[in-house]
Amino acid sequence: MARQKQIEEILNTPGQHWVGDGFPVRTLFTYDSHGEAMSPFLLFDFAGPAEFPPASKPRGVGQHPHRGFETVTIVYEGEVDHKDLAGNSGHLEPGDVQWMTAASGIVHQEFHSQSFTEQGGTFHAVQLWVNLPAKDKMSPPRYQDIPSKRIPTVEVNGGTLRVIAGEHDGTRGPALTFTPINIWDITLRAGGEMELALPAGHTTAVVPVTGAVEANQSETARAAQLVRFSREGEAIHLSAQEETRLLLLSGEPIAEPIAGEGPFVMNTEAELMQAFEDYRKGLMG
Repeated sequence: MARQKQIEEILNTPGQHWVGDGFPVRTLFTYDSHGEAMSPFLLFDFAGPAEFPPASKPRGVGQHPHRGFETVTIVYEGEVDHKDLAGNSGHLEPGDVQWMTAASGIVHQEFHSQSFTEQGGTFHAVQLWVNLPAKDKMSPPRYQDIPSKRIPTVEVNGGTLRVIAGEHDGTRGPALTFTPINIWDITLRAGGEMELALPAGHTTAVVPVTGAVEANQSETARAAQLVRFSREGEAIHLSAQEETRLLLLSGEPIAEPIAGEGPFVMNTEAELMQAFEDYRKGLMG
């Protein structure tokens, strides 16, 4: 029988802040607080759920840069449009994922779609920042806009599992990653439970998006809390009394120094200062 990964901590829901005027966010962790413990993951923003009345002007966040990492945006309710200064653009609806590799540098914007703006409604999404190893931080930027129909859904005991990245029991997700990463969008039925095999040595965490999950038959976490497991062990047990949707993160740690500030995450202070200088010079698209 596989040895369970033990629960290391449960991160409680922090206070909410606004990113622009369209994204009411709770930041569950950052690399400042959990850089080594959560590697290769740098930051997790839990946006909403929030109700927006109909409007004429889309809400969101205007042009801003990134360098040195990737952003993963998953939309549960509402719609998001994005575009950058290089002319790339995309549209996200519920169930869709955008995996944006900022790498050497991107300047982009993210807003509610025009249709969602005009109709109003519930907005609910998450954004995860994923670190890049030093050798890849200055790679060319790229986008992976992954519509829901491209994400395979696997029936598992206790519910369903969408494989966004990595692999579950032979089913591979569509996202291309620089280092070994699993991101699974899981729905547990009311009264359902599942035992999930995960790589030994991987950082592992689960975040309930709706409902509540009992981890390893011992600790319960609710929406916008995070359960962090030990890297030792090869399995976790999840169960739910009510229907629960959660996100599972699993990744191989990147054992490299982090130098980050604002929208840039590099390895050294010199690289970080260069990022600010390159942005000021207009060298990020």
